[in-house]
Amino acid sequence: MSPSTWEAVIGIEIHAQLLTRTKMFCGCALSFGDPPNTHTCPVCLAHPGALPVVNREAIRLAIIAGHALGCEISGSSVFSRKNYFYPDLPKAYQISQYDQPICGRGRFRYLTEGGEKTLGITRAHLEEDAAKLIHLGGEGRRANADSSVVDFNRGGTPLLEIVTEPELHHGSDAAAFLKQLRQTLVHLGITDGSMEQGSMRADANISIRPVGSTGLGTKTELKNMNSFTYLERGIAAEVERQIGVVESGDVVTQETLHYEPATGHITSLRSKEEAHDYRYFPEPDLVPVVPDRAWVEELRAELPELPIDRRERWIRDLGLTFEDAEVLSEPAELGDYFEQVAALAPPKSAANWVRGDLRAQLRERGQEPWDSEVSPEAVAQIIELVESRAISMPSAKSVLAEVIETGGQPRAIVAEQGLGSIQDESALVAIVDTLIANNPAQAEQLRDGKDKLVGFFVGQAMKATQGRADPERIGQLIRERVAAG
Repeated sequence: MSPSTWEAVIGIEIHAQLLTRTKMFCGCALSFGDPPNTHTCPVCLAHPGALPVVNREAIRLAIIAGHALGCEISGSSVFSRKNYFYPDLPKAYQISQYDQPICGRGRFRYLTEGGEKTLGITRAHLEEDAAKLIHLGGEGRRANADSSVVDFNRGGTPLLEIVTEPELHHGSDAAAFLKQLRQTLVHLGITDGSMEQGSMRADANISIRPVGSTGLGTKTELKNMNSFTYLERGIAAEVERQIGVVESGDVVTQETLHYEPATGHITSLRSKEEAHDYRYFPEPDLVPVVPDRAWVEELRAELPELPIDRRERWIRDLGLTFEDAEVLSEPAELGDYFEQVAALAPPKSAANWVRGDLRAQLRERGQEPWDSEVSPEAVAQIIELVESRAISMPSAKSVLAEVIETGGQPRAIVAEQGLGSIQDESALVAIVDTLIANNPAQAEQLRDGKDKLVGFFVGQAMKATQGRADPERIGQLIRERVAAG
């Protein structure tokens, strides 16, 4: 049998830390990187008699996320106790939502190079994050650590857990979905989406089945994938491993796994717990959450244009490619800047300049377009100068560098530095004739059909004119004069 005999079935679980000022059930401030155990209180440390209070802002953000996910917003949701013992959970249970989540079923739209796709959302529910375990020694890994300590600053952080239907079949689609989801949640101000810092974490549930089958095989869980690339590679590695297990006559074991990006190896972390092992029951210290329906609809009406709609509009109305739209939509500030340039210049040229030369030159200075001295009007002016052939492309790049340095106006810089294109046809002919006379061997090779040598002559012409010649016109003259010679 071969991999083509098998079909992967993949579902994703995402934990996103919400951008609230305080924790889910107490007034402790959220922080990242502060000294350990400096943002704690009796509630998040589980002191006897301390009672939780629901964070209203977390409810608001969850409802906004639910609208963006295409979910049904529940008229009444209930918090439950999810019971398990682990050192990072001081209560020995986690306050979460179980059978009555705040966001029910939905479908999320995401864009791939092949077009728009959708993925079913099973649920999105609120819960509190656990504290952070820090393993000392053994390269920071639990298995080889000399000891472990707990930082309770993170404990109680509001989390939105999003669970998808098992409808994906390729790691590339899983990565595309997660990338679009992250972009959407960040765009809406729901999370900062930092996968490196752990404020957004993804787990992949993976099984295989024979192609054409509708049943589900035994699933494994790849835990805490912190990049889109690692998610795609990890899924591919686990699918390959499961196929090998089944084809060798063995059976896949339900377990939680770790993917090591450096080696591509899959290792087991623990056997997978079933949901009933957590002994869920309603949290007796919290009342049900019953959001006002007018408020729910108001939040829906206030949704801005979602990233997928913006990208589809750019492709449909502005003629951008999928790659253009993908690059320019992340982050949102770059997309805003591009749109300002595209309102003043041809959109495709605006896309090329913003994602190309402008961003490249600014990044050398540690800047981005939206926080630089380069206004969208200046970029549009450079594009107009190039497309009207008032300046050559090399001169345009020099003008851009000067705008970045001084904040000056492109037309004024061209005039002050004499960077305008050489418009005199007789002057261009004289330059070309001189180059042909000084390079007879190359001219002869060009005459014999080695067309790549046009580039040699154009380069020499640009050097001789300090970039002020129009390279396209120079190329035309080279061919004409060599052929006539």
